[in-house]
Amino acid sequence: MTLTFRRLTPEHASSYRALMLEAYELHPDAFTSDAKEREALPIDWWEKRLDSSPAATDVVFAALEGDHLLGVVGLSVETRKKASHKSTIFGMYVPLAHRNKGIGHKLMCGVLAYAKSQPQLLVVQLTVTDGNGSAKVLYERMGFVTFGLEPLAVAVGTQFVSKVHMWNDLRELSPQSPRTLIHHEPDASTLSSLF
Repeated sequence: MTLTFRRLTPEHASSYRALMLEAYELHPDAFTSDAKEREALPIDWWEKRLDSSPAATDVVFAALEGDHLLGVVGLSVETRKKASHKSTIFGMYVPLAHRNKGIGHKLMCGVLAYAKSQPQLLVVQLTVTDGNGSAKVLYERMGFVTFGLEPLAVAVGTQFVSKVHMWNDLRELSPQSPRTLIHHEPDASTLSSLF
């Protein structure tokens, strides 16, 4: 079956919820969200996160094989006027069985292409757990640069993990730049044609 990459819509809410609950449960140090807290949320919370209307401030992209989700990544766009040039990556997850196949790289290419296509956006930010070397290397390959370390960022049981804060200047993603990901600016509906 062919692997496709696309933006998720509210009808994917159940499968998206199941995948993210798995992520929160298996990797509590990687996510700020708690599995039990998110499991208690009604399905319409998940549907709202996948809102595909023009007014949506969150977008979630996925790698799919048929209807089976093999990985996801989200982008949240700031709504406050003074911060409306910024966006934040959230919920990046590829299950262990599907890693080392380039899925994470393609998801990041897609989400950055979407961000680049939004004329108001200049910056994409993210956090990665300190010590998660493979994720940090991926983000660096995508043009992200570290700008700080947040100690005691997330409580995991009685322990704490630190988060590395990274950012990507979308203005530097041009055809002349070695950090180029795309040579045009697709909208979300043409995302799958990139891969």
